[in-house]
Amino acid sequence: MPSAQVTELMPMLALRGLVVFPHMLIHFDVARDKSVKALEAAVLHGQTIFAVAQKDSLNPEPEPEDVYKVGTVAHIKQVLKLPNNTVRVLVEGAYRAVLESVTESEPVITVSVTPCPDKHRRISGQRKQALMRHTVDLFEEYVEMAPRAIPEILLNAREINEIGHLADYIAQTLALRLEERQSLIEEINPISRLEHVGVILLREIETLQIELQIQMKLRGQLVKNQRDYYLREQLKTIQGELGELGDDPLSEAEEYEIKVKKLHVDAQSRERLMREVTRLSKSSPHSPDAGVIRTYLDTCIELPWNTATPDRLDLARAKRILEREHFGLEKVKERVLEFLAVKRLAPKLRGQILCLVGPPGVGKTSVASSVAHAMGRKMARISLGGVRDEADIRGHRKTYVGAMPGRIITGVRQAGSRNPVLLLDEIDKMGHDFRGDPAAALLEVLDSEQNHSFRDHYLEIPFDLSDVLFITTANTTEPVPRALLDRMEVIELTSYTDEEKLQIAKRHLLPKQLKKHGLTAKTFKIHDDAVRELITGYTRESGVRRLERELAALCRKTAHKIAAGETEKVYIKRQELEKYAGVHRYKPDRPMPAGEAGVAAGLAWTRVGGEILYVEAGVIPGAGKVELTGNLGEIMKESARAALSYIRSRADALELPKDFYTKSDIHIHFPESAIPKDGPSAGITVAVAMVSALTGKPVRNDIAMTGEITIRGRVLPVGGLKEKTMAALRAGIKTVLIPADNEPDLANIDPTVKNALTFITASHMDDVLKATLTVNS
Repeated sequence: MPSAQVTELMPMLALRGLVVFPHMLIHFDVARDKSVKALEAAVLHGQTIFAVAQKDSLNPEPEPEDVYKVGTVAHIKQVLKLPNNTVRVLVEGAYRAVLESVTESEPVITVSVTPCPDKHRRISGQRKQALMRHTVDLFEEYVEMAPRAIPEILLNAREINEIGHLADYIAQTLALRLEERQSLIEEINPISRLEHVGVILLREIETLQIELQIQMKLRGQLVKNQRDYYLREQLKTIQGELGELGDDPLSEAEEYEIKVKKLHVDAQSRERLMREVTRLSKSSPHSPDAGVIRTYLDTCIELPWNTATPDRLDLARAKRILEREHFGLEKVKERVLEFLAVKRLAPKLRGQILCLVGPPGVGKTSVASSVAHAMGRKMARISLGGVRDEADIRGHRKTYVGAMPGRIITGVRQAGSRNPVLLLDEIDKMGHDFRGDPAAALLEVLDSEQNHSFRDHYLEIPFDLSDVLFITTANTTEPVPRALLDRMEVIELTSYTDEEKLQIAKRHLLPKQLKKHGLTAKTFKIHDDAVRELITGYTRESGVRRLERELAALCRKTAHKIAAGETEKVYIKRQELEKYAGVHRYKPDRPMPAGEAGVAAGLAWTRVGGEILYVEAGVIPGAGKVELTGNLGEIMKESARAALSYIRSRADALELPKDFYTKSDIHIHFPESAIPKDGPSAGITVAVAMVSALTGKPVRNDIAMTGEITIRGRVLPVGGLKEKTMAALRAGIKTVLIPADNEPDLANIDPTVKNALTFITASHMDDVLKATLTVNS
């Protein structure tokens, strides 16, 4: 090698992704014009060239500033021209050199370089030998593990005695990044260079060990798969000999495996299902266990894990649907539209569980169906009436004979969507016994904080119910447990007025029955007055179910007449209604006779609407006994006793003897004894009837009243005011007396009823007596 002070001129060859080390033979292809010319110039001038790596391998025309400063002076051993103007050259690295300057750029880059001899660090010969031996041992371990390493390179390494030469030789054989190779070529201290090579060998050995572990694991899986395949083929052959090839559990299990992998379930659930698939593959196709596993897997796979319907939250469209399918129910429609509006602005909002409460036949179920239609969701109805077993909600363990999922999962499965509308009908009709409380099981279902991982006993894997819209229905909230009711938003559906029933009959019920009975609007007509008479004289209900049955009966009679050839069309007026519908089933409520003492008209709420409730009181000579008749409940009996206590405390003001209750028996009777009666709202009515009987002052026959009484005479508010006022209007009552605290409830009364009645409010029994009793003439 020349002295470090000697500067030499020679052509420069820029290498892409390649570093030439001293003492190494290496061949590579040259295709760039300037590089080929550099080789030609080197061949003509001593066969020597400066080989240096360029910094960016993608640079097609590197300039001197685009290459590293340290490279290798190499001797050209062989040049071979290949097709496509490519030259293959064999060079041998001679020594390291530093690029000092560029003397010529065209047609070949000629540079002046200065040799970089090795600078040895002071080290003992023994330590030097130990370092070389350690590095060779590492290299040997690397060669044994490297898949494409040539054993001869290890022999060559053992023959090298010079430490720098050993470092360059090993570095040349390793697959290193360009930057790492360049760092080794720039290291002029051979001891540091060899130490660096040792660190690289340790890293490469660890990498090869990891690769080997991965290969062994993959090879083990491959061997297992080959073994399983071989065993399956043997099993198929045996089954073919036994005539059981048609029931191949392995192919069936493979089909289930494919289906399970397509489900969008969490890893734990998928692992649970795959265990069942494995059990099926190991079971005999005709064993009972195989049938149980197939049913379980079919049930799980058929659930809509991956299926959801997009919500249609067009408020205008939803309003049209609600108006088209329902008449009245304005507050219910408004609440449904509010729910859809919130859903539109906050799509991820959960926990909206609606409870529609109202008497039978007012349209609770059909409202739920309209909500599903308006949102574009699928719907499933789950009837909870008479459910007494918790397993009906949560399902049975699949180990039981005849086990099946609960009604919630079954409803989702029937709907075919993971975000359906689930209607839980008649939630107030559930019971409980020794088998559990189904209402307690619903606590998790109707809780948005828990139902995202609802576990049915049959499935044993969680199913997300948080996207399900639950709508429950009930006639009254009293039987519903408080904890369950707290999870729902209650929407009241009150009774229909007679005018609303008329419009519902004309717009919905009659067209439906005409179509069902093969009639048209030309062959069957009924006057509005006849429909009103049908409502008041033949039905007594809050909803319209009985009315629909009566209309169906009229359609049947009409169809019979037309089919028999008696007529071509029928037009029913009010005077002809009895001819088709028969005699009136209900007599209209009439006001009580004027001038009669001891009789008062009260207003009562029933599940089929409001009723006029007359109370009769009679005073008979006796020993102070109080008789209560009329099939009364305990609350109503307590109201009567409270009324008597009030009257005794106000004997002087009422001009009664102080000992009247010791010399007279008082008999209080509620007509229609076959009908059970209970509740506190008849309290003031009982008090008025008793005062009227004791004083002989008649009660106004044009007034009806409702309110609870205390022993001090305070009048407390009651419920069901809308239904009660409709009953008063039907009976021809002109004035209604209500508690003062119920005055805000007048805003919820139908405008037709409100305009037809006069309302009096009272906060004390003295005000009630002043408004209801008349003075004898």
